[in-house]
Amino acid sequence: MNWSAPDLTQHPPRSPRVRLGGFVLLPRMLDKCRAALAGRNGEYHYDCPSDQQFFAFTGIAAGALREQVAAGKGDWEILEWVRAHLHPVRTTPEIEAWSAWMERRGPDNPEDREWFNGEHQRLGAARTDIVTYFDLLDADDFVAFGGRA
Repeated sequence: MNWSAPDLTQHPPRSPRVRLGGFVLLPRMLDKCRAALAGRNGEYHYDCPSDQQFFAFTGIAAGALREQVAAGKGDWEILEWVRAHLHPVRTTPEIEAWSAWMERRGPDNPEDREWFNGEHQRLGAARTDIVTYFDLLDADDFVAFGGRA
């Protein structure tokens, strides 16, 4: 697997649970951004609603992060750049709390609940472990590449 230009038509990005510098979603976003820049993002989209949660928390613009990725920076270099551009500045406990909240986050309104339930049904209605958005993303990645829910 080429991590500098992942082919998301052949495998999913990293799980949203994987952390970089304490941030959930960041490794997944980097995979999606690198794949999009290489024209191999498949059904995955950089700057999707989940990614926008990261951008809202960090105060970083999607385009600014994309520029750093396009410059060929590795995960560690990107993390250093993110830390230098946080607005407002975030402490380690704040980052940990946000990441924990994101891991537990599920639909919080009727429209999102309806969409979530439809996706849950599609992936496997009998799966009682699909409760959060991250559960749903992990299950969708698994099923999209041949797994059985």
